[in-house]
Amino acid sequence: MKLLRRNFLKLAGALIAAPALPHLASALDYPTRPTKIVAGFAAGGGVDITARLIGQWLADHLGQPFVVENRTGAGGNIGTEAVVNAAPDGYTLLLATVPNAVNASLYEKLSFNFVRDIAPVAGVIRVPMVVLVHPSVPAQTLAEFIAYAKANPGKVNMASAGSGSAPHMAGELFKMMTGVDMVHVPYRGQGPAMTDLLGGQVQILFAAAPGTADHIRTGKLRALAVTTAARMTELPEVPTVGDVVAGYEASQWYGFAAPKNTPAEIVDKLNKEINTAIADPGMKTRLAAIGGAPMPGSAADFGKLIADETEKWGKVVRAGGLKPE
Repeated sequence: MKLLRRNFLKLAGALIAAPALPHLASALDYPTRPTKIVAGFAAGGGVDITARLIGQWLADHLGQPFVVENRTGAGGNIGTEAVVNAAPDGYTLLLATVPNAVNASLYEKLSFNFVRDIAPVAGVIRVPMVVLVHPSVPAQTLAEFIAYAKANPGKVNMASAGSGSAPHMAGELFKMMTGVDMVHVPYRGQGPAMTDLLGGQVQILFAAAPGTADHIRTGKLRALAVTTAARMTELPEVPTVGDVVAGYEASQWYGFAAPKNTPAEIVDKLNKEINTAIADPGMKTRLAAIGGAPMPGSAADFGKLIADETEKWGKVVRAGGLKPE
């Protein structure tokens, strides 16, 4: 009787475990078909370029295509929503960036909660910004600019790459921490904003670092500071904002996320491969061309960054009473 009972329990245990076996096998075999990487912004920008660089690496090393799909609109929310609602099987990924953290508080009615409804996979790069002013601004240093702006409240126009963009939020954080009053002028991307800064139609821009060096070197624009905690290797003579405004830090960042409940085995496999990619000398060179410094770490590390950034930018949005434009 005991033998029959023992055999029955073994059989029952096997039947309970059996449904998990195909799921586990599919996770370990991943990928067995093409994977889609959703970029919530237009082709040619930092999000798109990062997605394509890492996507090509993953395709080369995992043996299946990783295809980038640009689903633009609503500050990246359309693309994010598509990923949140996708099957959690590893075959739909999101190239996540700063607006994902900002939008959680900038938009009042979203159909998803970014922190709750995505699975962090891996960080890729962090990109510094440079505080640029037109030469007509009578300030040679950041401290002088703060004094000038306070003496001329509401008379300094601050360009940005769009409402809720990293340059916009870097500027709003600066306003909140210094008490200066500047008028936000949003553009459809950094290109048009830079054009008007060069023309003197606006006075200041917190600009993603790539493409700014020539304007600084030729004197067309003046660099007052960089927004990261440490100075940039490419602009060693330019101080950080934090040197004048204690505790200030802002940067662009890019990483990968998936729908929540994506199997841990798949997340782990992607995390390891992406970390391998950003440690590769050739990939480092390509990422450096868009101003990025590798941001290695675990999925949990990237999840903490997202949570911290969502809280940080939420405070800025609420302090400034910011709304989508």
